Amino acid sequence: VQLVESGGGSVQVGGSLRLSCAATGDTVSSYYVGWFRQAPGKAREGVAGVASGGDTRYAAFVKGRFTISKDNAKNTVDLEMIGLKPEDTAMYYCAAKAGGSSWYWYNPSTYNYWGQGTQVTVS
Repeated sequence: VQLVESGGGSVQVGGSLRLSCAATGDTVSSYYVGWFRQAPGKAREGVAGVASGGDTRYAAFVKGRFTISKDNAKNTVDLEMIGLKPEDTAMYYCAAKAGGSSWYWYNPSTYNYWGQGTQVTVS
């Protein structure tokens, strides 16, 4: 599966963005898909994940502000972000792993496929 992210940009504090991850080559319904982010000088961290059955997981630092959703018909996984803070500034990546399990969803080393990323800047 190939993944392409879009929707990043620059927003003011408190603003919102919707990131989209488009999959080709296979259907997202067969994978566990996660959104990750990486700020300069920091490790890549899990933001949210969605299982093949629709079960979702969120990092504590985005709970209540970010929503992950999957559209099997469009073969996309979106990340709706509201109430953005300067500390949300990072490159955001979507990733997929076969099997659909949420086991260690937040650990980037468990994912097989990655997109190129989309930049989010909050100031």
